[in-house]
Amino acid sequence: MIAIIDYGAGNLRSVEKAFAYLGYETVVSSDENVLLSADKIVLPGVGAFADAMNMLRDSGLDLTVKKAVERKIPLLGICLGMQMLFESSEEGAEVPGLAVFKGKIKKFEETSGFKIPQIGWNSIKIKEGTKLFKDIPNDSYVYFVHSYYLDAEDKNVVAATCDYIHPFHAAVESGNVFACQFHPEKSGKTGLAILKNFAEM
Repeated sequence: MIAIIDYGAGNLRSVEKAFAYLGYETVVSSDENVLLSADKIVLPGVGAFADAMNMLRDSGLDLTVKKAVERKIPLLGICLGMQMLFESSEEGAEVPGLAVFKGKIKKFEETSGFKIPQIGWNSIKIKEGTKLFKDIPNDSYVYFVHSYYLDAEDKNVVAATCDYIHPFHAAVESGNVFACQFHPEKSGKTGLAILKNFAEM
């Protein structure tokens, strides 16, 4: 069973549909007991960092995420769900993140010839030996929608990078925690393969 955390914000249904298409049983829940009894957990997210973190904390689900990490339940953060796993964001700097990883979420600088947010397909450079990207070709294209990017403090956790205005960290993995800035559920066959890799860990 793959549990998708419902904290009042996030791309829940598209993620749920993608796993269902692959044949995996899912549950969307805000119940800690349901979430922590699942085989895998997904932390989705769209919108503003501070708003999402406040909703996560108000529901008590920030502690659930940390318990999942401690209990070594495989956890996948998607888009804003990835950003929240880090210490802070320039989007709502007064609200701390979950600090599962060290690093900061920064805003893309206004640059001639580039639109912010980055919306659309871009290729990623994949680190060898990652579980999330097993059997996925380097320079595969995935779908992004974001104005803020990850600058991870520990480069060893970076599983993939992307280049938009400048290089940035597009995915991370360490132990039982995996996360990506892009939307695998909107990234066609490549995205489905990434979700399948996670589901089969």
